[in-house]
Amino acid sequence: MINKIIKYILIVLFATLMVFEFMDGHIGNGIMLILIIGLVVLLLFKHEINLLAFLQIRRSKFDSAKKILGFVKHPEQMPAKQQAYYYFLNGLVESQGQNIGASEKLFKKALNVGLNMDHDKAMAYLNLAGVAMTRRRKREALTYLSQVKKFDKAKLLNDQVRMLKGQMGKI
Repeated sequence: MINKIIKYILIVLFATLMVFEFMDGHIGNGIMLILIIGLVVLLLFKHEINLLAFLQIRRSKFDSAKKILGFVKHPEQMPAKQQAYYYFLNGLVESQGQNIGASEKLFKKALNVGLNMDHDKAMAYLNLAGVAMTRRRKREALTYLSQVKKFDKAKLLNDQVRMLKGQMGKI
């Protein structure tokens, strides 16, 4: 994690360099510096480790994502929203690694810390419902599925909810 002070220093440095490039007539260099400043500003609000792990998870490289998330030594020092997504991404990695107990704890921690987006909350509750179902806790799984319906406003997880309910009938 790059320190915020270093990020601010980089923004000021690149901004002054950008002004000089525009004054000298090097428009292309100035535009490139604007893009670099935009990247540094993005990293002020999003943790770079979370972004890299998210990209690895999208590529289904869960071992690599786990390794990247391992670089964070003190997640409690992150801002609350970034800390929640750190736990959420760790929960996704652990659920793919068949470590159900750890993934349940991480998803609950992510929800307690405060996930930002409703579809992420719905996904966390869906995973918690799956964990509860594998542990044969039907009532708890049903409460999690009701939370999934509450937060899934675009109805993207309807198929998964139906599938879990169908599997619950067998329990």
